[in-house]
Amino acid sequence: MSIEFDISTQYLRSNRKKGFISFISGVSMVGLILGVMTLVTVLSVMNGFHKELRERVLSAISHSYISEYSGGVAHWQDLQIKIMQHPEVVSSSPYIEKYALLSTGNGAQGISVRGVIPQLEKQTSILLDKVKLGSSQLSKSDILIGLGLSTQLGANIGDKITLLTPELSSNIMGVQPRFKRFTVSGIFDAGINEYDNNLAFIQLDQAQKLYSMKDQVSGIRLKVSDLFQAKQITQEVIITLGNDQYYGIDWTQQKANFIKALELEKQMIGVILSLIIAVAAFNIVSMMVMVVTDKTADIAILRTLGMTPKRIVKIFFYQGLTIGIIGITIGIILGVLLSLNIETIVGGIEVLLGFEFFPKDVFYINRFPSEIHLNDLIKVGFGAFILVMLASIYPAKRAGKVIIAKVLNHE
Repeated sequence: MSIEFDISTQYLRSNRKKGFISFISGVSMVGLILGVMTLVTVLSVMNGFHKELRERVLSAISHSYISEYSGGVAHWQDLQIKIMQHPEVVSSSPYIEKYALLSTGNGAQGISVRGVIPQLEKQTSILLDKVKLGSSQLSKSDILIGLGLSTQLGANIGDKITLLTPELSSNIMGVQPRFKRFTVSGIFDAGINEYDNNLAFIQLDQAQKLYSMKDQVSGIRLKVSDLFQAKQITQEVIITLGNDQYYGIDWTQQKANFIKALELEKQMIGVILSLIIAVAAFNIVSMMVMVVTDKTADIAILRTLGMTPKRIVKIFFYQGLTIGIIGITIGIILGVLLSLNIETIVGGIEVLLGFEFFPKDVFYINRFPSEIHLNDLIKVGFGAFILVMLASIYPAKRAGKVIIAKVLNHE
């Protein structure tokens, strides 16, 4: 250890005996601890929320899908067999997805209709497993709708509902949209408005008839072993098909805006909360200036003993860094502990205050999930350290510029 560091630690211990300076030092350190702890906790909670949202969205959509540029896939059974030969493809299901108008006596709503084979669809999406009322089994005249759609149209289990498509048919009445009457057999609740309010399921063969697709489908939906490798796996499947008429879209492309929005939100929250750490770090400036003023006599004595201004600067620079490092370390530890126990703590506060922060009937996620990322801890710690280091430079340089003649004349 250098003598400069030893002197700086002695000053830290001696400051405890001096009321006001000790109080300012404590406030600076506590502010830094609270700032770091808050940022670590908020980032961890946001990681938890993002993971929960991602899982909900990705469980409702396929990891990827393969279709033809022509808009319809013929001989989809043969295509599905070829796709399933890839070792990383876990399951697949054919689908037809088109727009339609759903009408009841209480109103009408434009929706997206998905024609599926229920047994296969359950292997690539959890939507059919989220049925709250009725059954997910679909007969020829059955339709499965979302909870939000059921509320908007006032449709319940067993009600008749009319599905109108953009396809035209000719009969004795003239040319009119093709339509069919369905019975509501089930109501699902995915917890995501995009699906609950705008999606309905019917049998694949019924969708083929309504949209004049004969034996064609819109594409094949895939579930892969590693969703983070979905893009690469999809491209490998396309290559193995050996035909440039096919294309693949993975979940990162399907939900590109959603993913970007989550990342941007986290970055903006991180920047805003970093201002708390900046304020706490620069409180060290005022505290260290007061320490330098208090120690001018000691500085003058050290200078007369032969210590150079550069070494004086190091003493007070080390003192500021020590306060910062202690505050950052304690802040990160407390932030990690708080993040690991945030649900228990919030649950206790809700019981104590008698209300829920996230009521089940209002929010999709009614708890405080938390996920700690080592990368976030490193960024917070490193960023806070840089701010503390910058805050320690000015007071330390000021200590090095103390004019010893003036100080000794006053002593």
